[in-house]
Amino acid sequence: MIDKIAQSMADALGPVADGSTVLIGGFGTAGIPNELIDGLIAQGAKDLTVVNNNAGNGDTGLAALLKAGRVRKIICSFPRQTDSHVFDGLYRSGKLELELVPQGNLAERLRAAGAGVGAFFTPTGFGTELALGKETREINGRHYVLEYPIYGDLALIKAERGDRWGNLTYRKAARNFGLVMATAAKRTVATVHELVSLGELDPEHIVTPGIHVSRVLQIDRVATQGGGFKKAG
Repeated sequence: MIDKIAQSMADALGPVADGSTVLIGGFGTAGIPNELIDGLIAQGAKDLTVVNNNAGNGDTGLAALLKAGRVRKIICSFPRQTDSHVFDGLYRSGKLELELVPQGNLAERLRAAGAGVGAFFTPTGFGTELALGKETREINGRHYVLEYPIYGDLALIKAERGDRWGNLTYRKAARNFGLVMATAAKRTVATVHELVSLGELDPEHIVTPGIHVSRVLQIDRVATQGGGFKKAG
């Protein structure tokens, strides 16, 4: 019987090797899997490459992972905002490597990894510093830059509802990078607020099919301080 429901945070995350590439869903604070990030901090893996749209907000979630000194490199689109002081300090002191990727390219590089696309040409970034050292080509009179997929060892995403097969639905904007990240990683761990029986999720509404999900962990809708969770009932 297929049952991907995890009974604890440690069970959900499993082993995470030092030097892993971790894809973390979220757009700013929307859909950020704070509980899984806290679990990753507790797990202890270091020298990580983290992929996210941003580079952390305030002192919690992704910012807490950076502050703990576990991240060697971050790949993102918008590293700086008014509350990105953790990233700012680490980057300015040379303790954190940054790869800046335009948002559309970030999404497409992740999608390409899941779709088995070896590389693709995009006009975004041509003629800028982001294209330095990359192959370029003129196609039908327009200039393009060659970009490669972003593969993950682990994806951490936040969903709304799920079942024991790992099928997931999301809440509004919290969906963001969840779908493409789930397909681009060797292992995907998702938190959900509601666990439902098989058949309760309308197949037409499932966003991430269970084939792309390794473990599902149910958490409280309002997380306790420190990233508390509750076991599936």
